[in-house]
Amino acid sequence: MNELQIGLVADPASPTRMAHRIRDLDSPVDGAGGWDVEVVSEPFTTGSEDVDTALARLGDQAHEHQWDLVVGLTELPLRDDGGRYLLIEADPQQRRAVLSLPALGGVRMEARTRRAVRSLVAGMADPTSTEEQRVPLSRVGGRWRLLMGMVLANRPWLLVPGLKSALVAALATGAVATINSTVWLLAGSLSWWRLTVATIVSIALVVGWLVIDGELWDRPDDDSSEARERSRLYNISTLLTLTSGVLICYLALYVVNLLWALFVLDPSVMGGYLQMSLGYGDLFVLAWFVASAATVGGGLGSGLESDDAIRAATYSKREEERRNRLARRRS
Repeated sequence: MNELQIGLVADPASPTRMAHRIRDLDSPVDGAGGWDVEVVSEPFTTGSEDVDTALARLGDQAHEHQWDLVVGLTELPLRDDGGRYLLIEADPQQRRAVLSLPALGGVRMEARTRRAVRSLVAGMADPTSTEEQRVPLSRVGGRWRLLMGMVLANRPWLLVPGLKSALVAALATGAVATINSTVWLLAGSLSWWRLTVATIVSIALVVGWLVIDGELWDRPDDDSSEARERSRLYNISTLLTLTSGVLICYLALYVVNLLWALFVLDPSVMGGYLQMSLGYGDLFVLAWFVASAATVGGGLGSGLESDDAIRAATYSKREEERRNRLARRRS
C-alpha cells in the first residue's frame, strides 16, 4: 500500500515541541500502509478562534505541501457557533482536523495527544470510519478542564526564575527580619487566621502588581460576546498562573527563612531577651510571618527578570507574538 503523507501543523512554542515528540506515529491497523509525518510550525490560529477559519488555513497548508491529510495542534481554546469549547473539530471529506491541546486537561499530555492524533488520522484515512467530526467539552466540567490545561500550558513554575530579582530582595528582607525582636513580638501576637489572611493578602498584592507592571490584563478587541469571553478566559488563566507561580516562590521563601532561623537563632536566648517563653515551634510561626512580610517588602518594586516570564504566564502576550510573527512572514 502507498505511504500516507500526513502533515502536523502546530502553533509555535509548546504545540510545535509536542508535534515533534509525536511525529513517529504509526497506524493502529495491522497491514495498513505506512505513515510519513511532516511537522510544520505555523501560527495557523492567529487572530481567530473560529474553527472553520483554522480548518481553511490547514487546507491551504495541505495543498501547498501535497499532504494526503493534515492535523493542526494549537494551544488556544476553540469554540463552535453555539459557544461550546471544543477538543476536536474535523472535516473527514477534506481530510483535515484541528486539536486544542489545553482541552486535554494539561496532564499526561504527550500520551493523550499521541492517542488523539492517531485516532484522528486513522479516522480520516478510513472512509468507512464513524469517528466523531466534532468533540465538544461539557459546558461546566469542560470549562474547568480547559482552564487547568491553559494554566499548565502556561507553566507557572517558569515564573520562579522570572522573579529572581524579587526573590533575592525578599530573601534579604527576610534574613534581616528574622533576627529582629519586634518581628518576634508581632509574630507571637498573631493568631493563625491573621497569619493566613496575611499570606493571602501578600500573594494577592504581588500578583496584582505583576499584572499591572507587566501589562498582562487582556482587553476585548471588540464588544462581541465572543471577544469578551475570550478575554475573560485569558485573564482567569493568567491570574491562576501568576498565583501558582507566586505561591511557589512564597513556599520557597518560607522554607529558606525557616532553615535560616533554625541555623542562627536559639529560641531560649531570644525568649530571655524578650522575657517570653519561646521554643523551636515558635520558629515555624516566625518564618510564616516573615515570609508574608518579605513577599510584600521584597516582591513589590522588583520587576520580572525578562519578557520570557511574561510570555510564559499569559496567552494574550503569546497571541500577540504569533500575530507579529505571521505579519513578518507576510511582509
